[in-house]
Amino acid sequence: MTLAISDVAQTRSVLQTLGERPDHEAVDKAKAKIVEIDSRLSKQLEEIVLSPRPSSIERLQFRAHQAEKEQECRQAAEKEKQIYKAVVQLDEMHEAYEKLLKEAEERLVKLYESASAFADDVEHLPVKEETNEEVVGVLQEASGKGLERVDLSGRRLRFLPEAFGKIRSLVALNLSCNQLEFIPDSIATLENLEELNLSSNLLELLPDSIGLLVNLKILDASGNKLLALPDSICHCRSLVELDVSFNNLAYLPTNIGYELVNLKRLSINLNKIRSLPTSIGEMRSLCHLDAHFNELRGLPSAIGRLTNLETLNLSSNFSDLTELPETIGDLTNLRELDLSNNQIQALPDTFGRLDNLNKLNLDQNPLVIPPMEVVNEGVEAVKVFMAKRWLDILVEEEQKSLLEVKEQTETGWLTRSTSWLGSVVSGVSQSVSGYLGPGPRDPYLDQQL
Repeated sequence: MTLAISDVAQTRSVLQTLGERPDHEAVDKAKAKIVEIDSRLSKQLEEIVLSPRPSSIERLQFRAHQAEKEQECRQAAEKEKQIYKAVVQLDEMHEAYEKLLKEAEERLVKLYESASAFADDVEHLPVKEETNEEVVGVLQEASGKGLERVDLSGRRLRFLPEAFGKIRSLVALNLSCNQLEFIPDSIATLENLEELNLSSNLLELLPDSIGLLVNLKILDASGNKLLALPDSICHCRSLVELDVSFNNLAYLPTNIGYELVNLKRLSINLNKIRSLPTSIGEMRSLCHLDAHFNELRGLPSAIGRLTNLETLNLSSNFSDLTELPETIGDLTNLRELDLSNNQIQALPDTFGRLDNLNKLNLDQNPLVIPPMEVVNEGVEAVKVFMAKRWLDILVEEEQKSLLEVKEQTETGWLTRSTSWLGSVVSGVSQSVSGYLGPGPRDPYLDQQL
């Protein structure tokens, strides 16, 4: 027991020493940059190899020059890759130590539960046999009928047979409230599936093959142990509702917004997500976004593109969420906004543009703008205060702009006046010279001019 506790403590200490883990989008960009640099290097090396060869006398010197150029290209590429490699390596170290920490914690939990392990096995043994018979019964029934809906919720299922993938007629499958630890890849053959409920199980990952469910509209994987979503989930372009709340997610796939353009409801609450991918701004159909109880440190400015968003819950990100982007004011259809239990000190100056907002929760924030006396008067008072503040800012900017134009005009008038005066003096000088005619000039007249 002491050794198990020590392993957990040491691994946590190493993770703290490593510092913050890079977000998923930064890691993806770093990997893409490394591939780009390697590709560029390959082209450069190919050009060097295929460059015209000199006569036999100069061949040795040419080869030496080639080798030197190749070395220079390699060194330059390696130097350019260093910063991106550092990001990837830091992420890999975090992943490795987080895996070690998880294993150490699991060993510790098993030690605590060892006393009751045998009793639990005895209790669940008959249930497992009963469940297997039920699943077999469903498969037998499906073989004779074109089943469209199957509900196996709350049966304490521990596994789903691969043969389930043969029920091609399925439109809705409910596997919620079981003890499933994985979903077989054969689920991808359920090409007509539109609704899949995997909530309240023990899943740590979803199969990559889930991306082949191109007709899937509703996916509920809430209440599991998911550490990440497969990138292939982005291929489920028919998705309208996605619920992955109450898991252990630290990020969303980088390209999720570019692919799931039909998504209307996204629930990612009760996870460990630190940032939303920039691509989320492409989910133009999104009406409901619930991201409360995460570790969000802010929102991407692209959030302002979600012009159909009506409900946004960012509550309980606690000490992590300290500000909102100015683009929040572009969410003109927003009706409900929950920002409670964060560390926001000032609402964005554009906040007053949220004309349709009728429900607002700002509790448990150290707000200065607007002041608490305004917040206590309700959402309309907040909107009026922020709208007036926004108007004052616009007026101030307009006055500043007019002042700059005035200064430029005056400067231009002075320049033009000086130029005109110079032209007049020059003209007078030429006239006098013409009047006097050729010959010696009077020094007195020159002095006067």
